[in-house]
Amino acid sequence: MTTPIKHYLQFKDFSRKEYEHLFARTRWIKEKFKRYEPYHPLFDRTLVMIFEKASTRTRLSFEAGMFQLGGSAIYLNTRDSQLGRGEPVEDAAQVISRMSDVVMIRTFEQGIVERFAANSRVPVINGLTNEYHPCQIMADIYTWIERNGSIQGKTVAWIGDSNNVCNTWLQAAEVLDFNVHVSTPAGYEVEPERAGLYGTANFEQFADPMEAAKGADIITTDVWTSMGFEAENEERLRDFADFQVDADMMRVANKGAVFMHCLPAHRGEEVSAEVIDGPQSVVWEEAENRLHVQKALLEYVLLGEVSPT
Repeated sequence: MTTPIKHYLQFKDFSRKEYEHLFARTRWIKEKFKRYEPYHPLFDRTLVMIFEKASTRTRLSFEAGMFQLGGSAIYLNTRDSQLGRGEPVEDAAQVISRMSDVVMIRTFEQGIVERFAANSRVPVINGLTNEYHPCQIMADIYTWIERNGSIQGKTVAWIGDSNNVCNTWLQAAEVLDFNVHVSTPAGYEVEPERAGLYGTANFEQFADPMEAAKGADIITTDVWTSMGFEAENEERLRDFADFQVDADMMRVANKGAVFMHCLPAHRGEEVSAEVIDGPQSVVWEEAENRLHVQKALLEYVLLGEVSPT
């Protein structure tokens, strides 16, 4: 019997039980890394990384992670490959998946990774699309768990644009049973269908960002102008002017609340320097944890559930 391929295209692709396994594996893999103990379960396996959008953390974390697991990683930019010259995604998937063991794609429309996965013989991982950023939210949630334990029942306040990161927080809330308060300017509200929501029990929208932040355990945001929306930058700067995460906003959150940001950040726009560089900020731990959760993810999609040895 052939084992089904485990693609990871949206956060809701995995169950709570699978995430519990992944977070446990993340802790184990990270602890070995910190002790400088080699762990090479993916020896002789190859990851192909396809980039249509620019990247720092995604490329570094996947490439370094695959090497640290004993495998190799190949970088493909669509500008430098036949994908950039009009080769159908379906054809590229057939070829690339015959020459590799796992594929990570960072691109624009979610439909591109869906089409690639439908024609791939190996697991496909969403490294970011316009709609979702599941690997980032895995790292964010693990950062909370590592410091504080379970995220179940906690409250995340999302301040700013209802973009791909926001959409993924909303999916995660439904899978892992926590709450998300979203505050956006008028005209930038969450679109439930685009977010891929099952329902609304874990989600509440606020016009006033200070109200959204009250009682939150995590306050998080992203740049006001995401990649692909640069033409709207001036308009967005005006629309989002009252949605900066600052010290006053952090003060109305729960005691012990943390600030998160997927980076890169624009100090003085979506977040004040006082907050992102202050004691409540966990952005650097969050960035590092991209490496560790993605190693657990690569292990899982290629080898299935692995127990500590």
